[in-house]
Amino acid sequence: MPRATTKPELTISADAQFTKLWHLIDSLTEEERNAAFNFGEDKQEAHWKRDKNLRDVLVHLYEWHQLLLNWVSANRNGENKPFLPSPYNWKTYGGMNVGFTEKHRATPYADAKAMLLDSHQKVMALLDSLSDDELFQKGYFSWTGTSTLGSYCVSVTASHYDWAMKKIKAHRAAVQKSDKNA
Repeated sequence: MPRATTKPELTISADAQFTKLWHLIDSLTEEERNAAFNFGEDKQEAHWKRDKNLRDVLVHLYEWHQLLLNWVSANRNGENKPFLPSPYNWKTYGGMNVGFTEKHRATPYADAKAMLLDSHQKVMALLDSLSDDELFQKGYFSWTGTSTLGSYCVSVTASHYDWAMKKIKAHRAAVQKSDKNA
């Protein structure tokens, strides 16, 4: 699916990818849903080692929704706030992601699921409240810098949901491979 460049494309892709994500999660067996992630040494990027289970993926998505919602709300209310909280930037945000995981170590899976379902609805309501120009016209909001607000929204929704599905599919494959070798 090409990256959205209009409000209708954004809302359709965000909801479609979210629905696909939940279909995938709902198709997991109880064992797959509860098993710890083990991607072996094949996966070298930090996020493959950071997330230890399905809950970690759900809270990651939830926390990125919160970044978007809080950023837009603050800036719409006249508070000049960057997207990433201090001390993070686009080169160091990996540490922020680790912090999200640590923050939610005691969050039960059921709570993580409920939080994500709720935050997705809030993001969709935000998108609904914005015009196509507000989302995709460069320079419409000074606080989005050289990007559009829609670009941030795509990243936090459809693109992030794609990332989560890839991770969950890799997890499922690892569990199934482990079961065959047992």
